Amino acid sequence: MESSPSSTASSGSPSSEDTLVRHFPADVRDAYVRFRNVPNAADADIVVLAVVGDYTPERKHKANPVDAHRLIEDLGFDSIAITEMVFFLEDLFRVKIGNEEILRVRTVGDLRAFIREKLAVPTSPSRA
Repeated sequence: MESSPSSTASSGSPSSEDTLVRHFPADVRDAYVRFRNVPNAADADIVVLAVVGDYTPERKHKANPVDAHRLIEDLGFDSIAITEMVFFLEDLFRVKIGNEEILRVRTVGDLRAFIREKLAVPTSPSRA
């Protein structure tokens, strides 16, 4: 880890990841900081759901995407929106996501499971 949350707060110089999540609500930012310190599925899920909501083109589902929502058919994602979301997730979680890998992802639940697998965090009951 580059810096701990306390050193970031005291130095006033946020890391690039902190900058990426600054527009999210406090609970999402807190989950991200917790995840960086101790990776766990529940906090990863909170962040992934917030990212999906942030990138969702279909307004009616922006605030509350659920596992059953299909990215394209239900949420209105197109290839550009998916690509932008993938780039953001790569930057945020420091992972590489290949085109062939993301093609398997159809639903929000698929995406959450896929990111947990990429991050190699144990699956636990989700709060989402």
